[in-house]
Amino acid sequence: MSTASLNLDGKSYELPVIRGTEHETAVDITKLLSQSGAITMDPGFNSTGACQSSITFIDGEKGILRYRGYPIEQLAERSDFVETSWLLLYGQLPNAEQLKAFRAQLTYHSMIHEDMKKFFEGFPPNAHPMAILSAMVASLSTYYPGTVDDRSDVNIVRLIAKVRTIAAYAYKK
Repeated sequence: MSTASLNLDGKSYELPVIRGTEHETAVDITKLLSQSGAITMDPGFNSTGACQSSITFIDGEKGILRYRGYPIEQLAERSDFVETSWLLLYGQLPNAEQLKAFRAQLTYHSMIHEDMKKFFEGFPPNAHPMAILSAMVASLSTYYPGTVDDRSDVNIVRLIAKVRTIAAYAYKK
């Protein structure tokens, strides 16, 4: 592993260098504060990577957005929402059998609780659909409680399925 050296107030600090999925170089400053008492300054986060991700790569200056290595333009042309959702969850595009089963799961979980429909009646007629969508997604946890450590696919599939239904309701509102 390579390192970068930072000289500060007469002391030297060795910081790990990380290579990203697109071969970009990052200096890991995770321990800088604890080792030196110093923080970094990057207004607007122009030179800051927020996380390491095998799911998404973004370079706004170059106009690059990739999901699991696929350019967004290619996915927009050749894949639909369901295929792209599978890709994001499982790391590769689905085969025909996987896609059929996934579509069936999404259809099975697409209904929302009857009581949730009453929420839509309470929103003002001029409410923005995105505000309605975010409020409704937040309310899902009251109807479908899970545990903090529950990472089962059914909860993710349920969320994807219900968001499509909620988005349609919000738009109709």
